[in-house]
Amino acid sequence: MNKLGLLGLMSCLSCSALYAADDSQYLSTATEDGNRLSFPAYSDPLTELDIDERDNRYQFERSSLRALNVQDPLEGLNRMTYRFNAEFDRYVYLPVVRGYVWATPGFVRTGVSNVTNNLRDIPHLANSLLQLKFERSASTTARLLFNSILGVGGLFDVASAMGLPQQQEDFGQTLGHYGVPPGPYLIIPFLGPSSLRDGTGYAMDWVIDDQVNFMEHRDYMNEQPYTWGLWAIDLRYQTPFRYGALDSPFEYDQVRYLYTKLREFQVDN
Repeated sequence: MNKLGLLGLMSCLSCSALYAADDSQYLSTATEDGNRLSFPAYSDPLTELDIDERDNRYQFERSSLRALNVQDPLEGLNRMTYRFNAEFDRYVYLPVVRGYVWATPGFVRTGVSNVTNNLRDIPHLANSLLQLKFERSASTTARLLFNSILGVGGLFDVASAMGLPQQQEDFGQTLGHYGVPPGPYLIIPFLGPSSLRDGTGYAMDWVIDDQVNFMEHRDYMNEQPYTWGLWAIDLRYQTPFRYGALDSPFEYDQVRYLYTKLREFQVDN
């Protein structure tokens, strides 16, 4: 195993839609409580409203009504978990990430993110094969080989520079591909929006990553417990979502809608 390539590494947890983080979002804007944070641009699906001038009532567009029509029998519990996640994010998670950004140079953060993203390609590859997406499987296999060998264990993302972008596939998508419905909407503590199907998918992706143990990274992480903390910090660092960024009383409903539609798109593609 290349210990340098596993500097601080972490495993794979397939969160739908992780993106490269812009460091300025952590260090740019001062908020009322003194913390520095700015919010990324956001496209609000409920912005188009018809206003009845006679009684000043808001009339939702048909698309907005459909946005609220999501299977959510655990809504009361989900809303409480959503609030808990928001408070944890504000007072614990983001302050830690800001400290990480402050204390580490950009090339170190990029290297850590590259390594974790390289490891995430293990369940991506497994799920591409399970869905018989052979072209996508070949692309992901090439990414793993190029980044693991030429990229020194994944420290450098040479595959993307070669025109091989990451193809995200998780076990929740695999279940959906074979017709398994998403089931009830679910907010998972610390992780956020999911569903019964996708929550099961997260667990299976974890098992896949553990069993494959690519470059013995799981053994290394278990021997070096600090790497789990670094994995968690990098996971949040790469996720641009911010609680409260919508500045709307309908944020829970909007996030539920966006997550549900995103998963439908990912399953179909």
